[in-house]
Formats: sequence, structure tokens, C-alpha cells
Amino acid sequence: MSAENDNELLPEEMETAANSDPSDQIRELEALRAEAEAHKDRTLRALAELENVRKRLEREREEARTYSVTRFARDMLTIADNLSRALAAFTPDIRDKADESLTAVMDGVEATARELSAALGRHGIKIIEAEGCRFDPHLHQAIAEVPAEGAEPGTVMHVVQQGYTIGDRLLRPAMVTVAKASS
Repeated sequence: MSAENDNELLPEEMETAANSDPSDQIRELEALRAEAEAHKDRTLRALAELENVRKRLEREREEARTYSVTRFARDMLTIADNLSRALAAFTPDIRDKADESLTAVMDGVEATARELSAALGRHGIKIIEAEGCRFDPHLHQAIAEVPAEGAEPGTVMHVVQQGYTIGDRLLRPAMVTVAKASS
């Protein structure tokens, strides 16, 4: 012990320290070291837990940012569906016979559909490519099986309603018809 520490001891502690057995002092020192090691271990564990909490909160914040528009996006998908149906109604025959005002309406609907698609894309919402792909129950919802010459059974033949993902999650499955096995 240093002289500085000796001055901090009370007289009876100094007498006890002077009269104590060196093996007792060693045991006491070992106990203090073990206690210090336990405190160090608890401190390191607390710091590790704090870091884990920080990382988890960061991950949750990022997910909230990515997926916060999910409910709104589902509502927008019905608008996208209606615009797609309107564009499908403008057959080439109708386009050829359209007067100037109808052509302006068709152009406006196309521009609106493009802008909505771009806005969805900016928020991480993507169309599920389905036609010609293998049926995936995680991405597609089969509404019918259809005979298909030359197509492998389980192949998506037609998309009835587009499916979408947001980030890496399914927003809405694609409603599809699937090639059935030949009988």
C-alpha cells in the first residue's frame, strides 16, 4: 500500500492491516480483483446491450420509413388498376378513329398512369413480373387453371390484376391464371 492510502485508513484499520496475515490480504486482494472483474464484465455487457438497442432502433426506423406508406400505397393501387383498365379500353381501332378531344383524353390518361407509376416507384413499390413465369404462391394468387398448349404446367399464362411489392415485402399478390397439366 502507498503512504497516501495509509493516511486514508482509520487507526483501527491500520492496526488490523498491520496485524493481518499476508494470506488474508492476498485473499482480500483476489476478492477485490474478482469484484472489479465482475463490474467490468457487467459494464461491457451493458455497453453491448446498448449497442444492440441502438442498431435495432436504427433498423426499425429504416423499416418504418420504407413501409410507412403501405396502407396509402394499397389505396393507390386501385387507382392504378382503373387507369390500366381505361388504357386497355383504348384499342388501336378506337385510337385510329378518335377525334382530337378523345385523343387528348387518352393522352391525359396515359400521362396520369405514367406519373402514378413513377410516384409508386419512387417509394419502392414495384410491379411483380408474372406472365410467363413459374407460379409462386408467395407472389401470385391463382384464380383459374387453363389449358395451355406448349406451356409447362404451373406457368403463369395471364395476369388478371397486377401484383406489387414494397421494398422486399408483398404489397398485393398478382391475380393470375395458370397453365394446367394436360389430361
